Order: sequence, then structure tokens, then C-alpha cells
Amino acid sequence: MLCHECKQKQATVHMTKIINGHKSERHLCEDCAKQQEDFTGISPFSVNDLIASFMDLSSSHSAFTDNRRVKCPVCNMDYYEFKKSGLFGCRECYKQFSKELAPILRKIQGSTEHSGKIPKRSGTDIFLRRQIRSLKEDLKKAVQAEAFEEAARLRDQIRELEKPQRAGGEE
Repeated sequence: MLCHECKQKQATVHMTKIINGHKSERHLCEDCAKQQEDFTGISPFSVNDLIASFMDLSSSHSAFTDNRRVKCPVCNMDYYEFKKSGLFGCRECYKQFSKELAPILRKIQGSTEHSGKIPKRSGTDIFLRRQIRSLKEDLKKAVQAEAFEEAARLRDQIRELEKPQRAGGEE
């Protein structure tokens, strides 16, 4: 997409402004963006800065705000080091700081449960659980709507999908 101002260079800065409910979009090249009043004083930010800002929002409820400075037992990284870098030292850090991460993930992504693409090779169990959960929601709606034939069909479908899990000792 070409710059809306000079109409010569590729637009690399995309700005959306909403004023009194009216939305306007501008797509500018870097040079034209630097000349705009709207961009004066705005400095580029990193993903780490964005994540850190979410962490600061949750710090008032944090178990990490006191002087204990909880550390990962494997790599010895503490929460403050993570806040600075945005990177964990090892996979154990995810377990160690899970209580602190849950509210941050909810704010960033809306949920702490993965809802994106599922890997084809290893995702069959995840796909099955999602399918069963979706069918259970449909079943609940069918019962509320008193569509009992549809509810019976959904119930049978759920039971059929849950059979492999029962055989594996789960339930």
C-alpha cells in the first residue's frame, strides 16, 4: 500500500484515530509520518514494553511485590528479571510464575486457554476435547429450547466421542 501523503513510498506506519465515534485511518511512509503532528513525541516501543505494561497493571495484586523476590529453582531467574527482558530462563519458570502470568495472559489474550491452531500430529486430543465441549454447549442450548430429539442426538454423539477416553482409563 502506498503512502497517503506522498503516494510514492510504501506505507509502513498505520494509524487509526477514533474521535467522537468517527474512525479514520491513515497509512504513511516513515518520512511522512515523522512530519505529522499526530506522531510528535511518539517513540517506537517493543513487545517487551507492551508485556511489561500489562504486568505493571497486575502488580498491585502481585505476590512478587514484596521483598521475597521469588526465584525459579532451576535457572534462578526472578520475576523482575522476566519483567525487564520479557523472556524466561527455562521451562520451569512458567510453572514457578504461573499465578502471576494467568491475569496477564487474560488481559492480553482474553483467556489462559489456547484457542489457536492445533498441530495435526499431536493435536488430536485437544481437538477431541474442543469438539466435546462444543457439543456439550449445543446440548445445553437444545435442552433449554426443549428440542429433545436434537438433545438426544447430541448426547449420543458426545458419548461416542468420549468412548476412547473411557477405554484409556480417563473420565
